[in-house]
Amino acid sequence: MRVRGAPAIAIVAALALASELSTLITENKLSPIAEDVRVFITEKLQYLMTSRPTAVNLGDAVRKLETTVAKHANREDSTGNSVASAFILAAEDMLAKDLEDNHNIGQNGAAWIVRNAIQPGNAKAAILTHCNTGSLATAGYGTALGVIRSLASGNALLHAYCTETRPYNQGSRLTAFELVHDQIPATLITDSMAAALLASDKINAVVVGADRVAANGDTANKIGTYGLAVLARHHNVKFLVAAPRTTIDLATKSGSDIVIEERPAYEVTRMRGPRAGEDTTGGVRMETISIAAHGINIWNPAFDVTPSTLIDGIITEVGVVEKAPDGLFHLDELF
Repeated sequence: MRVRGAPAIAIVAALALASELSTLITENKLSPIAEDVRVFITEKLQYLMTSRPTAVNLGDAVRKLETTVAKHANREDSTGNSVASAFILAAEDMLAKDLEDNHNIGQNGAAWIVRNAIQPGNAKAAILTHCNTGSLATAGYGTALGVIRSLASGNALLHAYCTETRPYNQGSRLTAFELVHDQIPATLITDSMAAALLASDKINAVVVGADRVAANGDTANKIGTYGLAVLARHHNVKFLVAAPRTTIDLATKSGSDIVIEERPAYEVTRMRGPRAGEDTTGGVRMETISIAAHGINIWNPAFDVTPSTLIDGIITEVGVVEKAPDGLFHLDELF
């Protein structure tokens, strides 16, 4: 969990290997044979892909990078260093492309919300988001948080609300930080307050990110997303998923085919806080404290799957996909 956020996982994996290859080139430690380096890179990529099974962006990046490396290795004039250099350039291009895609997602989502989620006579929207989908989870700007940023920059945001996102608190630690940093009007709520907030008629839309979108539109995202979608439907609030096309997995037919990562029990039973009895005005010494009864069983899935029936639109870098007249998302038309 030192790296989290589906786009960031893919980019960090690619750039980490690019950094290693750059060092090996500098130290002249790579094989001069192109095929040897291709095999070396492929083995490293396959190892990296096992790290996070739910986020599809990593697998998509691995496949694209493997294709780039294989294509370059097949050239007659290729060397080990040139194959490694081709990988490095491709990884850097992924970083730039993700940032561009995020800005487009933000603009497309903001425009859709202004057209479809704001009541006539109102100029601004209040948005609820879940987990962290901003600069800290992507190459920059963000997906769902990018939509909020675009609404704010267009003077169309009334207020942003973020959940704390238990048990790992990405919302309270990261999303709240980004909102405060950008001076966006925002309020943090606990996950259990979402129903009351939606019942208050303050929210125009719920916008979340995604770790994997199946071909039918079913979406895996941070645990708690499914519950928000159910609440949004009950309260007649638009529910939107913001994700680049790299998150859409046409090979996965539905959400029932998505592997859900389960996290360690201690993420639920422990928390970090200032050590009791010490002056915390200066350097704060932290300690891990228990917040659950010793011996209780723990179930800690990192993600859940929101059925496409509860999703009003999927925001991508090329536009917002809505359900067709047959009531289905036709995501294959994006490619």
